[in-house]
Formats: sequence, C-alpha cells, structure tokens
Amino acid sequence: MGPTCQTHWMAVHHPATIVPSKLELLQAWVPHQPWTGGVDTSALTRLGSYRFDDPDGEVGIETHLLGTRDGQVLQVPLTYRGTPRECAEHSLITTMTHTTLGDRWIYDACHDPVYLTALMRTILTGGREADLFMATDAGLVQEVNTAHVHGSGSLPVVDVPELSTPVVSHDQSTTHIDAGIALTLLRIPAAGTAGLTLTGTWPSQETPLLLATVDGSP
Repeated sequence: MGPTCQTHWMAVHHPATIVPSKLELLQAWVPHQPWTGGVDTSALTRLGSYRFDDPDGEVGIETHLLGTRDGQVLQVPLTYRGTPRECAEHSLITTMTHTTLGDRWIYDACHDPVYLTALMRTILTGGREADLFMATDAGLVQEVNTAHVHGSGSLPVVDVPELSTPVVSHDQSTTHIDAGIALTLLRIPAAGTAGLTLTGTWPSQETPLLLATVDGSP
C-alpha cells in the first residue's frame, strides 16, 4: 500500500418511504441538544449531507448539514443500524420504518464507534466522503454528493489506531470525544485548517470550513 489512502469509499442507499423522515427526526431532536450553541433551531432545513462507508456494510453513516432560522449551519452526524446497538440506549434517537430495509435504529453518531473510526480514518489518511449510489433494479446508479469533505492527514490505512469506548462531552457548540484518541466535532462549522482536520464544502459554501479535528498525533 502507498503512503496515503487512495481508497474511494462508497455508500449505497435504497429508494424507500421513511417514517419519520430524516428531516422530521432532526427537527424533533436537535432543538433539545446541549450543543446547539444558542442558535435558533425553531426551523431547520437540510443544506446537504456527506456519508462515510462502513467496511462491514452494516451501519449507515451520514452527517447532516442543517440551516437554522438565524442563518447558522449545524453539523449533525447520525448512524443507521438494522438492529439495536448493545448498551447504547443513551444515544438512541428514535426508530425509523424503512419500506425497503425494515426497521432502523437511529443513533447519535458521536457515541458510535463505527462513525468515530470512519471520521478518524478520513482525517488521518487524507480521505474524503464516500461516493453515493442508489440501488435500483438495473444495478447501482451513482448520485451527486451534496457535500464534499477532505481529511488533512497522510497516514496509510494500516497505521490507523484502534479506538476505545468513547466518552462524549460538549462545550457550547463543540463536541469533544475521548476514545483513546481525542476527536473534536464543530457543530457550527468555522474557518480554520491547522493540524489534523476535516474540512468541507456544500451548496452556498464554496470556501472549505473546519468540521472536525484529531487532537494530537496518534
């Protein structure tokens, strides 16, 4: 394997009716969270989203970028699972009925080791978001990603360390995650690129903003 990660990850989703919809569950859940930083969450709209890939193909990983009534942007990562995650009731947001995949359990991804591993891997290896495909009767059809992210690191995948059980805390609009390695998630993306970072763009945001960091060298 070369010195950096050249793998192009992919995420597959299926045409379906979803109850509640992703936006509905976010509108119900986000205003009650401690990391909103005082922004006006009385009306939330979807600006875009980006996905990471679960190499085992079991967990959907999607980060939503939401517009608020007062013109701010909130970053909200979720994981979608086909069965409940053991001992994770504290991070369960809701269950969802998916007409193709059946019942889905929706989690706050900051507590989910699959998301945290994907986030860390993307940052440390200089990776990007997964390519998005729709599953159809004729096969997989690639779709246009609505947000693009990029990690600043250059480690080969084989050097990405294992994570421990995450401990999550919040400071205003910043979420801190200690999982053996310290990760920081900016709930309100901001300017700045120093260190090991994940930056991103989306419609109406052409200049990359800081989304997350790995704090210190693993």
